[in-house]
Amino acid sequence: MKVLLSIKPEYAFKIFDGVKKFEFRRAIFKNPDVKTVVVYASSPVQQVIGEFEIENIVSLEPKLLWEATKEFSGITEKFFFDYFAERNVAHAIKIKKTRRYKKPLSLTRDFNITPPQSYVYLT
Repeated sequence: MKVLLSIKPEYAFKIFDGVKKFEFRRAIFKNPDVKTVVVYASSPVQQVIGEFEIENIVSLEPKLLWEATKEFSGITEKFFFDYFAERNVAHAIKIKKTRRYKKPLSLTRDFNITPPQSYVYLT
């Protein structure tokens, strides 16, 4: 099963450049069968640029998660702690294998959906 995530372009491109090996989320999808993430680079790019396989999902208290993931986080420590402010649990999707599309796709034309705030399951 696949899920589509909206990711800021700066971070989406870092994923496909191999700099960012973790995608951080405040809330994680409930379905354990999700194995692939389709990446929608949000505004101003507004295109589906590729996908990646999920190696695993790590859920920890934010300080512990930062220590475990900081080397390949692709974000600053300040951004991380601002993002997870007042959260008891933080989630990191570990990226296994990426596949950048040769030609970006359109959410409306190719998927018939609008940009999700967080994620949407794809069938």
